[in-house]
Amino acid sequence: MCNYQSQVDKRSKEEKAIDDWLPITSSRNGKWWYSAFHNVTAMVGAGVLGLPYAMRELGWGPGVAILVISWVVTLYTLWQMVEMHEMVPGKRFDRYHELGQHAFGEKLGLYIVVPQQLVVEIGVNIVYMVTGGTSLKKVHDLVCTTPCKNIKLTYFIMIFSSVHFVLSHLPNFNSIAGVSFAAAAMSLSYSTIAWSASLHKGVQKDVDYGYVGKSTAGKVFSFFNALGAVAFAYAGHNVVLEIQATIPSTPEKPSKGPMWKGVVVAYIVVALCYFPVALIGFWVFGNKVEDNILITLEKPTWLIAMANMFVVVHVIGSYQIYAMPVFDMIETVLVKKLKFTPTRTLRFVTRNVYVAFTMFVGITFPFFDGLLGFFGGFAFAPTTYFLPCIMWLAIYKPRKFGLSWIANWICIFLGVLLMVLSPIGGLRQIILNVKTYTFYS
Repeated sequence: MCNYQSQVDKRSKEEKAIDDWLPITSSRNGKWWYSAFHNVTAMVGAGVLGLPYAMRELGWGPGVAILVISWVVTLYTLWQMVEMHEMVPGKRFDRYHELGQHAFGEKLGLYIVVPQQLVVEIGVNIVYMVTGGTSLKKVHDLVCTTPCKNIKLTYFIMIFSSVHFVLSHLPNFNSIAGVSFAAAAMSLSYSTIAWSASLHKGVQKDVDYGYVGKSTAGKVFSFFNALGAVAFAYAGHNVVLEIQATIPSTPEKPSKGPMWKGVVVAYIVVALCYFPVALIGFWVFGNKVEDNILITLEKPTWLIAMANMFVVVHVIGSYQIYAMPVFDMIETVLVKKLKFTPTRTLRFVTRNVYVAFTMFVGITFPFFDGLLGFFGGFAFAPTTYFLPCIMWLAIYKPRKFGLSWIANWICIFLGVLLMVLSPIGGLRQIILNVKTYTFYS
């Protein structure tokens, strides 16, 4: 216990007060099941509904291989992060960039990790604004049986964002545990509806599993875009250290025990959500499946409407999980660097401005599948697939050509490949959408 205590004693009274106010370090009484549903909420997001579409672009062989490899690689890199959280006796790396600073140096660590982490978290929040609005619009269109006035997607995104103008003022991770639990339950529910409703429909008569693109270039670009969609589906690593920071730790009972227990449960849930939705959805509809499986499933109307409402509840929780580290970064800079007084007013203003910003960008660029592919490769691949491996090699320095060394370099190679290829497809998809899109329609 002395190591832990000595580390705490180095902080001044003012620093302790600030740490007790900041979202990530203010509460350390989390349970292992908090870890489970926070990780499920962070990972099983809108991405799962795009997996049958990704399968359509990848094809059976490559699609199944990429799904399985991604599950194994990301579980391995997540284990690395859990292990590295308390690798230095008496110190906890409560934030992704703190681990980066330990691995690469004070300045370089910040420059490597913070931009990528911010792109991931802000990117997810923008995409979830679009997803929440799109799902609300789908519910409205399904439930409204008599001729209804067509309401713009813009308004539905605004309705969805109104919830976050309230929930964003919950102070820390443990305070959103209830929201996160509801979101995790919803993710399992709508995933189950997606694959079971597909199974109930049965394989379509004119089903075709061939590639859709008219040209070879089109097929290749679509393949790249689908890689990004898969990367997006396994994107929970960006908040894993921040989640672990909420779990109590002592030398006798380090936080990695309950955290890993929660991660294993979360990954079992991830497998139960991802594989049935991806494989059954593609098997039933083939290359006619939409970028959101629930759009392809028009009937039974009540069930699809309910599934879309489940999506709305889930992305409300996911938005909060990804927003919390951003709030922490903003508030840290304001209070520690710019010497603002840590008050409720400061928190109220900064968080409302952030929610308004993500809402505005989501309204302006609601290209759902293109956004998944672009952000998926550009930002999620490094922070999820290979950055933990690079940190592991830099810190632990495993023996060259040993099992650990080889495993890490394989992950790095696959991750870099994903990072380079998938944004190309995603960017092309966005360009194609822009040609036919009217702003604020």
